[in-house]
Amino acid sequence: MDDKLTQAEQTDTPGTGTAGRSALLGAMFLMATSAIGPGFITQTTDFTMKMGAAFAFVIVTSVLVDIAVQLNVWRVIGVSGLRANELTNRIVPGLGWGLSALVLLGGIVFNIGNISGTGLGTDAMFGLEPKIGAMISAVIAIAIFLVKRAGAALDRIVVILGVVMIALTTWIAVTSHPPVGLALKNAVLPESINFLAITTLIGGTVGGYITYAGAHRLVDSGRVGRRHATEISKTSVIGVLVTGVMRAILFLAVLGVVHAGATLAADNPSASAFQYAAGEFGLRAFGIIFWAAALTSVIGASYTSISFLTTQRTSERTRDLATVAFIVLCSVLFLLLGKAPVKLLIFAGGFNGLILPIGFTAILWVAWRRRDLLHGYVYPKWLLSIGVLAWLLTLFLGWESIAGLQKLWG
Repeated sequence: MDDKLTQAEQTDTPGTGTAGRSALLGAMFLMATSAIGPGFITQTTDFTMKMGAAFAFVIVTSVLVDIAVQLNVWRVIGVSGLRANELTNRIVPGLGWGLSALVLLGGIVFNIGNISGTGLGTDAMFGLEPKIGAMISAVIAIAIFLVKRAGAALDRIVVILGVVMIALTTWIAVTSHPPVGLALKNAVLPESINFLAITTLIGGTVGGYITYAGAHRLVDSGRVGRRHATEISKTSVIGVLVTGVMRAILFLAVLGVVHAGATLAADNPSASAFQYAAGEFGLRAFGIIFWAAALTSVIGASYTSISFLTTQRTSERTRDLATVAFIVLCSVLFLLLGKAPVKLLIFAGGFNGLILPIGFTAILWVAWRRRDLLHGYVYPKWLLSIGVLAWLLTLFLGWESIAGLQKLWG
């Protein structure tokens, strides 16, 4: 009886056919490109400079943990058809709105940084004044949510920009001639292990709003329910692997430059590495990659933040207009502040560290005890087991975030 689908589940849903597959692809890339932001690029470059080839092990380890987290998040949200805030409210009334408040605060602060990043990208591409480039980019993001079929436009844009980022970074990686053999060896037998780097990467790829970006897009597309459980899981894993591939080729691009003995500019080592590898073209390519990473992060942060403030009863048009208002708010704050203050970014980062354990605890509780919210779906024990192991790590990340917040304001 448990494995049989209800009559409603056997009928076609809005997420079937070509449109449904497109929505799955869009959800996958929304998750991946939300993680690939300006901080992602700077962070990867910094750790590669410090750790060299040993950073390969950090990438592999973080990808495995990310898969464990996203497999459970996507499966529970996808089968239930409810967003994380809705699920959490079903478990503890009101807690879901508390989770939403954390996501919203972090989303605003990081979006100021993302908008700033688009300006830095246009500066590297065209020499355009950063504030002007940032405002043009904000207008582009707003336009995506104002078109008639905003959901379909969103799916196409994040896929196109994701492919562009990967293709250009791959070209730079090839031209920098990285020691691939050394990197592969360190992926399994590292010369050194940096646990701080591992936890930092995990927090940057499945922390805060990023955890739910793809899964919430899945809900809005209608590709939900028990009948889609297998493809939901496959899509979540591929999304994490897309992020991992981007991280790996960016790592190789920088590793090749560092291994060659180049000294990178302290103020912008990522741009310096690209310029060293491919000259003027490399610098322009960096601008495109950085701009695309920042723009997709603006889109992902805005979309996901608003998804936490809405429910299934909220119309699509209302969500789109609320997302536009969110981008406008962040753009105005960017113009007033110039950039997100470092102290505020650290504070929001601490909040991001709290979002994952709170939200993930709710996800695992639904998987373990709330079969009613999964419409009778029998949750795989193996999936719950790896989820619990990942959950223990999220508790550590949450504890570190609290300690960081206390230090910041103490």
